[in-house]
Amino acid sequence: MTPQLAEQFEQHRTRLRSIAFRMLGSHNDAEDAVQETWLRLQRTDAGAVDNLAGWLTVVLSRVCLDQLRSRGSRPEDPVEEVPEDPGEGTTPEDLTIEADAVGAALLVVLDTLAPAERLAFVLHDLFGLPFTEIAPIVDRSPAAARQLASRARRRVQGVRPTDERDRQREVVGAFLKAAREGDFGGLLQLLDPEVELRADPLLVQAIKSNAPAGAPLLDAEQLHGADAVARVFAGRAAAAQVALVNGVPAAVWAPGGTVRTVYAIRLGRHDGSLRITGIEVLGRPEELAELTIEL
Repeated sequence: MTPQLAEQFEQHRTRLRSIAFRMLGSHNDAEDAVQETWLRLQRTDAGAVDNLAGWLTVVLSRVCLDQLRSRGSRPEDPVEEVPEDPGEGTTPEDLTIEADAVGAALLVVLDTLAPAERLAFVLHDLFGLPFTEIAPIVDRSPAAARQLASRARRRVQGVRPTDERDRQREVVGAFLKAAREGDFGGLLQLLDPEVELRADPLLVQAIKSNAPAGAPLLDAEQLHGADAVARVFAGRAAAAQVALVNGVPAAVWAPGGTVRTVYAIRLGRHDGSLRITGIEVLGRPEELAELTIEL
């Protein structure tokens, strides 16, 4: 590894993290995927890589695809080789605007897709990669990769962004209300039974020290299950508020208007209801600096 290679990688880190987050829906998983891509670059003869940006995107995409498949996501259905649909005349730039406009709703919709569909849609519609480059990543022909993205696009276009974001904001607001009131049953109703909470180990220590002031009772880097997560927040989080983090409703602690901690909330459907499926506690300054936060 050379300092020059590390510098070149850092120039691409923000874009890579953005791609990984769209694919995985998790800040921590996205960071893990970016780090794995960096490790693979170190094991490669970088001098033989003609297009570093393209190489990094392909490797990151494969890492994300492996993560999605390991989650036990929806099985991948066969794809027929059919002519491209009329929407393919739209430019990648136009499609990016449409997809970004979906905002918070997009991640909920993407969670219903098979891994290859999700990857094809994210890479093409959000980041403008041609299907000739996407095809080998998903082990399909370009025509089949186009159909994967088309399937996903139809689901995304069927979502009303404003309505979906309002519903998600209501869930986050109800979660904070139940937490403040110590409504344990209410928290359980809002949390998916398999909800997972993840936090940076250094942040866990900081939050524990603030427990007497009402901070969540967080004493582990990772918790699993609605009961365990509800106990962390019941009767706590009085100073937290709803905010938009990268366009997605979340909870933040922002004393004096300065964001110190973000509780990034991942939402999904469970038995027809919108539930909290994951909470990521973020607080490292360099991490927060890369987030777009609207209080």
